Amino acid sequence: MKNLAVIVLAAGKGTRMKSTRPKVLHEVAGKPMLFYPLAIMEELKAGRVAVVIGHGADDVKAAFPSKKIGFVLQKEQLGTGHAVATALKSLSDFSGDVLVLSGDVPLITKETVSAFLKLHRAGGRSRPALSLITMALDAPKGYGRVVRDEDRAVVRIVEDKDCTPGERHINEVNSGIYVFRSDFLFSAIKKIGRNNAQGEYYLPDLIALAVAKGLNVKALTHADPEEVMGINNRVELARAAVVMRRRINESLMMEGVTIIDPEHTYIDHGVKIGADTVVYPGAHIKGATVIGESVVIEEGVRIVDSKIGPSTAIKSYSIVEESVLGNKAQIGPLARLRPGNVIEDQARIGNFVEVKKTRIGKGSKVNHLSYIGDAVIGESVNIGAGTITCNYDGVHKHRTTIEDNAFIGSDSQLVAPVTIGKGAYVGSGTTVTKDVPPDALVITRTKERVIEGWARKKRAEKK
Repeated sequence: MKNLAVIVLAAGKGTRMKSTRPKVLHEVAGKPMLFYPLAIMEELKAGRVAVVIGHGADDVKAAFPSKKIGFVLQKEQLGTGHAVATALKSLSDFSGDVLVLSGDVPLITKETVSAFLKLHRAGGRSRPALSLITMALDAPKGYGRVVRDEDRAVVRIVEDKDCTPGERHINEVNSGIYVFRSDFLFSAIKKIGRNNAQGEYYLPDLIALAVAKGLNVKALTHADPEEVMGINNRVELARAAVVMRRRINESLMMEGVTIIDPEHTYIDHGVKIGADTVVYPGAHIKGATVIGESVVIEEGVRIVDSKIGPSTAIKSYSIVEESVLGNKAQIGPLARLRPGNVIEDQARIGNFVEVKKTRIGKGSKVNHLSYIGDAVIGESVNIGAGTITCNYDGVHKHRTTIEDNAFIGSDSQLVAPVTIGKGAYVGSGTTVTKDVPPDALVITRTKERVIEGWARKKRAEKK
């Protein structure tokens, strides 16, 4: 967007969060709350973006490494006016409109910001010196009150701690979102004082300054207070997460995804899901996950940073982390895929199976009660219940290779590094410590012995 600079206020400590983490890094639907206003600015292609940081400044910078963002350090937190004045030092050569957003207002939408800028710019050269977004609240405590004159024009903002008893009953409040004409902002910011209850430089004081100079001030009263609410504590953080998840789920459903119980389905911002996929209650789908079409995700499933191919089924209470699943695969129930797996088309991972850093070939099966780690498994391999790849010698990890069409009997231990050849057969209860040639049988259990009467004799000895 032409002639637009943005200042995002993100320096506050967030004392009421009761946290060592900077407030703006607390997550809403899988993203730090600061992510959301910055994402809108990227969509709008703002020319300049200055993020004011203070508490936990290094952590905030590390979380947003984009070169398109300019960070400005506010060493002392002396109020919103001081924060904007600090940011303006990096915009000294800018001319246009300056949008001010708060890093702790994650629910603001691109549509609202676009409409707000359009309202501000509607007057052309006679556009207002500043515009702000307000909202009506039944319980306005903690917010600055919007004071209007008899013509309903905004004349000033009074912070909650500075309100008179009569002003406390005003239910129209300031959202903390503004757009300024740069010429007005650069001159007026120097005139803000700190004669108030908190001894801070209040940015809203610019409204009274503009009115005193006979300049126009516009207000957009937002009909949905949720969208412009700030987050100051964990209760408000949870409320914001509910709203964001509802938006995410509704957007996915409108694109053809079936979410059986949206209120109890937890999908992060940025997750992609194909049409005709069905998601059951209690599912958590996180990070950069991409899910294809016609997938079934049953109740209690957790998926993190994974790619799921079309027509795959992930059964109840399974965990999939940083893994790639092919088409028509089947996982679970109660399976765990740790990071680094590639599960190819039509492969099956069954109940109480743990897989880590392993490639499992097309049509292969690990159906019951097994651990498969650091392995490469070919196509059409059958791995019986209770099989373990013994991949760790106490110092190093080693690879197990099982070639196509091999059969691994139940209760087998494969001590890596080891290769089971193509079509080989490992008898149940076998411990394999050496490579097995293709089409061979390997079996290490001792010959079965039957000693008649042994148990009866043993019982007699105990009497």
